[in-house]
Amino acid sequence: MVLAVYVDDKLTAIELPANVVLTVSSTVPGVKGDSRLQHGQARGRWTPASRINVPLFVKEGDKIRVDTRTSEYVERVKE
Repeated sequence: MVLAVYVDDKLTAIELPANVVLTVSSTVPGVKGDSRLQHGQARGRWTPASRINVPLFVKEGDKIRVDTRTSEYVERVKE
């Protein structure tokens, strides 16, 4: 759910939820032994998925939770 504030029929503010669940539409397949740097520090193995870095175990079609404030991966969502 998104909260939108209008003043005189003009959109003035939008409040997003803290996180959203998205489906990964594209990602680079992880290669065993591949490690990437995130923000200049090694923090495990990550690969880009659209515009968000996700752990290498995340594949196309997986659902993930993303923090809307930072646009960062939070967790993989299992249904």
